[in-house]
Amino acid sequence: MSRLRSALWLPLFDDLADPRVVAGLAADAEEAGWDGCFVWDHLSWQAPVSRVADPWIVLAAIATATERLRLGPMVSPLSRRRPAKVARETATLDRLGDGRLTLGVGLGGDRFGGELSKTGEQLDDRRRGRMLDESLAILAAAWSGEPVRHHGEHYTVDDLTFLPRPIQRPGVPVWAAGFPGRPRPIRRAARLDGFFPINLEHPDRLAETVATLTELRRGEMASYDIAVALPPGVDPEPYAQAGATWWLPELDPGVPLDTVRGVLRDGPAR
Repeated sequence: MSRLRSALWLPLFDDLADPRVVAGLAADAEEAGWDGCFVWDHLSWQAPVSRVADPWIVLAAIATATERLRLGPMVSPLSRRRPAKVARETATLDRLGDGRLTLGVGLGGDRFGGELSKTGEQLDDRRRGRMLDESLAILAAAWSGEPVRHHGEHYTVDDLTFLPRPIQRPGVPVWAAGFPGRPRPIRRAARLDGFFPINLEHPDRLAETVATLTELRRGEMASYDIAVALPPGVDPEPYAQAGATWWLPELDPGVPLDTVRGVLRDGPAR
């Protein structure tokens, strides 16, 4: 089997809403040979889920409990976050983890927890997409260490310099989530460092997406990542052959802690 990096992908609900528990799982995963630990970013979820943890606090706990694992939110809906604050959070977290942060981004949604409508956030997908792109431009400028002068449709950052910079250069790697068949998310992902396809149903669909990304990036795929989430028990090898570089076992919201430990014990892809 080709080398495929493996990461836990943890929904921070109920049993996993305790940052100490998640940090312990991450430390165990590192010892067992896993390559990463990513976490969901949500404010709420539908019943019966009742407890929800903040991803940034949990990621800080993971960063201090591990030395090697790549870590990050997978994915963060930037339209409901202030980009200047995210710039500070990502730089600080990247330094705390000695350059191990990956920022997963996406549009988010209101379907499962009403977290947009219940907090007065933007509900229009296209508008959230523009907000996401504007936030990404601000983050790239902030990570450069140069003064940021941004006056956009949604955000203003007027002559601020964000120091210290992230350890990683030119900045924190960014993976964009999106449905494989939709052109706008694919074009956005092609400008970034990785793609996280949502609701991927077959490796052939991934191969088609990889071909599109390769064309958009003019063949520059050597350092580009493609992460696939698959239910436990699904063989990730066909997806690796189609171009995946990361495998994330897909766990249900509210998953019991014992189930997570079982996935961890099963080990990473080999």
